[in-house]
Amino acid sequence: MTAAEPVDLTVADLHPALGDPALTSMNFLNEVSERYPAAVSLAAGRPYEEFFDLAAVHRHLDTFHRHLVDDLGHPPEQARRLLLQYGRTKGIVHHLIARNLAVDEQITVDPEAVVVTVGCQEAMFLVLRALRAGPTDVLLAVAPTYVGLTGAARLVDLPVWPVAGGSSGVDLADLTLQVRRARAAGLRPRGCYLMPDFANPSGVSIDTAHRRRLLEVAAEEDLLLLEDNPYGLFHLDDGPRPPTLKALDTERRVIYLGSFAKTVLPGARVGYVVADQRVAGADGQIGPFADHLAMIKSMVTVNTSPIAQAVIGGRLLEHGCSLVAANGRERAAYARNMRHLVTGLTRRFPDRPDRPAAVRWTVPAGGFFVVVTVPFPVDDALLDRSARDYGVLWTPMAHFYDDTAPVRALRLSVSAVTPEQIDVGLDRLAALITDRLTGRTG
Repeated sequence: MTAAEPVDLTVADLHPALGDPALTSMNFLNEVSERYPAAVSLAAGRPYEEFFDLAAVHRHLDTFHRHLVDDLGHPPEQARRLLLQYGRTKGIVHHLIARNLAVDEQITVDPEAVVVTVGCQEAMFLVLRALRAGPTDVLLAVAPTYVGLTGAARLVDLPVWPVAGGSSGVDLADLTLQVRRARAAGLRPRGCYLMPDFANPSGVSIDTAHRRRLLEVAAEEDLLLLEDNPYGLFHLDDGPRPPTLKALDTERRVIYLGSFAKTVLPGARVGYVVADQRVAGADGQIGPFADHLAMIKSMVTVNTSPIAQAVIGGRLLEHGCSLVAANGRERAAYARNMRHLVTGLTRRFPDRPDRPAAVRWTVPAGGFFVVVTVPFPVDDALLDRSARDYGVLWTPMAHFYDDTAPVRALRLSVSAVTPEQIDVGLDRLAALITDRLTGRTG
């Protein structure tokens, strides 16, 4: 539709967030990818597709159905109803999620504190919608911040205040400063959102000692922490993984956001939230925060697809409820790709003793993402030129900051490509950066 054609509404008639860059970022990146399908994509944070198996989907469904009948004792008609009818708002695999958290993360949680959601994105939305009680409420978030969180906050009219991240993953002094600054301005910080493991987009992780201190700061400042953990299983090394914040949480400070998109199947669109904080109702009854999130969910998506949940549940059951055990191949592929990308960057942009490095990059200990810093602004126009003229896609880091200041960095993803594609993509990226540095491209 063009501007000359008749319209029925204007953007001014709609929610203000619909014109916000946070809500348009994902659409823009998808559109660039669609316009240049031949370009090598080092942008998408999608999981590796070579292990997708349609037959396994049917097997997982059957496994969960047998679990309903044989393990839980449901009559066949009831088991069929649970899978095919409208379902329980909190979900039907909550008990398996609780078992998975105990097996893989040493998190002990009542299954009734779990709400199964339509992806982790809905989990975020439910939490933010519940926490935003009035116009003085604000959310803190470690910057750079996952754009899905920023967009969800916009839709519930919850301003986001950035907290410095840095090499430690979160600057605790700045966190304290921002909390106190907000309160001094008459605002109420409701929580701080962060990814302690291989954060999207920075790839930075928080070490165990810093996690413990973060929980102490949260207690001192009476602050909730929203822990998002989609990448925590994908460490490069075989040593012990650091405990999640929720595993260290003794005061119910942490709301834990989980997703099966990376560890089981993105097409199932199943996530969850662990919200065991005790909430006193108007009638004096005390129940988990999860009960209140379920009330909101009942008005948003009613329930998460039972069939999709069954696929996830079957995969969990087949591996003793351990996603660590279920993701051996995937973890090896991501580790291989991460090492290949970092080695490739080193080969294409070697250190030179005669001048400081013009191009630098992070070296994460796992996950999907590497951030490359360059000596020139990186924006959507440069991405479009990169896709059109050089045949490589990446993500401008500007999309993950909540301001308009120029950002001299881009994000590369290793998750959905092969080593051969990484080599081609890096060759093309190196050509773009070299041309930009020598003035051969604007």
